[in-house]
Amino acid sequence: MKDKIKLLVGGGIIGLIALILVAHGNPANMGFCIACFLRDMAGGLGLHRAEAVQYIRPEIVGLVLGALLMAVGRKEFKARGGSSPVLRFVMGFIVMVGALMFLGCPLRMALRLAGGDLNALVGLVGFVAGIGVGVFFLHKGFSLKRSYTLGKLEGLATPVMLVGMLVLLLCSAGFLFFSESGPGSMHAPIWMALVAGLVVGGICQLTRLCMVGGIRDVVLLKDWTLLMGFVGLIAVALIGNVILGKFNLGFEGQPVAHMDGLWNFLGLAVVGFGSVLLGGCPLRQLILTGEGSSDSAVAVLGMFVGAACCHNFGLASSAAGPTANGKVAVILGLVVLAVIAVFNSGLVKKERA
Repeated sequence: MKDKIKLLVGGGIIGLIALILVAHGNPANMGFCIACFLRDMAGGLGLHRAEAVQYIRPEIVGLVLGALLMAVGRKEFKARGGSSPVLRFVMGFIVMVGALMFLGCPLRMALRLAGGDLNALVGLVGFVAGIGVGVFFLHKGFSLKRSYTLGKLEGLATPVMLVGMLVLLLCSAGFLFFSESGPGSMHAPIWMALVAGLVVGGICQLTRLCMVGGIRDVVLLKDWTLLMGFVGLIAVALIGNVILGKFNLGFEGQPVAHMDGLWNFLGLAVVGFGSVLLGGCPLRQLILTGEGSSDSAVAVLGMFVGAACCHNFGLASSAAGPTANGKVAVILGLVVLAVIAVFNSGLVKKERA
């Protein structure tokens, strides 16, 4: 019961912080979105040229640093890695393809639900279905093999690189790109976004909050503890949106969203499936990166590159709906995830036997 209360309170604080960020400039229903923010950062560095989504997001830097500081304070920082790095990169890439088909990560899905966006409810069904497929392969012995203890510098490399990006943002480096319109131009003040990220990163490290892990535990163990964090988040964000007059129940007219139910479902099915195989949702991968996991850092790098490719190759959806290229990419992503799952579980061994 104590853990459930801790997660409820932690999730509620995150929901409140998301509302504050939106009130001070972030796009509606996007106080936090790992997929959208990594996409913006890729654009800010010029890795894609979609002018509407280019900005170095301090929230991402704060999330990793907050997790790092909390992990060090609790003596839980441990540099480790070496568990199927190429496969983790590929799966991170595919998870981003699914997220940008839906137009949001699981965290934004929760915030969209709290804003009344019923398209996110369709996405949630797909998300749960994808997690269910992933759990099936866990039952069949899926594993990406063990990680190994590494030098501390390996665990600190990604946080240091993110700090470097923050410094470039503070210096307004001439080679960075900044959106003048669209979601990338909408952001809270740098200091506020950074502090928000630090607080949320610390909370997530302390509580182990992960929506994929929460649903996985319900399916595998009938344990609702981890899911309480998102119950708290949605409840606070929902109440806040109602009070502020920003609750809009329905499918139409939702900010940075489309109404194609099939592809909202399949996009988050990819995210759910891939995240189970990776061992956590995109938010959880950032937190684990802050704890010293280079395995998670590789997955985040895959998401980062995936975000750039989604816009360079026309895979990302828009408010007008999904693209033909994006539909093909989602289906291919599901196939690749299935192949990875089969060959890293006990299924192939049993067939050979």
